[in-house]
Amino acid sequence: AFIANKLISTAGTYMCCDKTKCCTTLFLATTFNINIVLIIFHFQACLILSIPQILTEQYPKGLGPTVPELGAEGLKSHTKTSFSMLTESVESSLKSPGDPQQVILCGIEAQACIACTTYDLLERGMEVHIVADAIVFLLRLKQSGAFLTTTERVLLQLVQDAKHPNFKEIQKLLAHPSPDTGLLAFFSSL
Repeated sequence: AFIANKLISTAGTYMCCDKTKCCTTLFLATTFNINIVLIIFHFQACLILSIPQILTEQYPKGLGPTVPELGAEGLKSHTKTSFSMLTESVESSLKSPGDPQQVILCGIEAQACIACTTYDLLERGMEVHIVADAIVFLLRLKQSGAFLTTTERVLLQLVQDAKHPNFKEIQKLLAHPSPDTGLLAFFSSL
């Protein structure tokens, strides 16, 4: 049985929104660099756990391509101009792993693309887990029914048990302390 708010590695897809060169000028370099480090952890964990990943780029002709620091060269990026990530090509990609029930969502700007994508996914009846330590501006999305979570919680919920065949690899990722974005202290007060 499917239990709301419990991440299951075989029930979900990881979606990363718009990590373009333009973002480095929109946000403090430190915040952007911390965000990139966390997203790299996510990509590595998804590879270890065979979780499908979807990457979008907001108008790369004008805003630039996905930053190379992300290490996402092997992923197909879905170009978009809409604020929602749910373009036709993304919808097709979502169906290919078997219509996931859950989406783990991250990006930088929650007030635009993350918000629109969250609302679209919730409208489709999907459970949305937003990685709070890797996104800014999240309170409204929480109020809409999305679950705010952290990088560590995502990774541990996906393996569920130290006996998981990939636990040791995930444990290595967790051995490096996550950079402090300051978001966890803020959200613990909500």
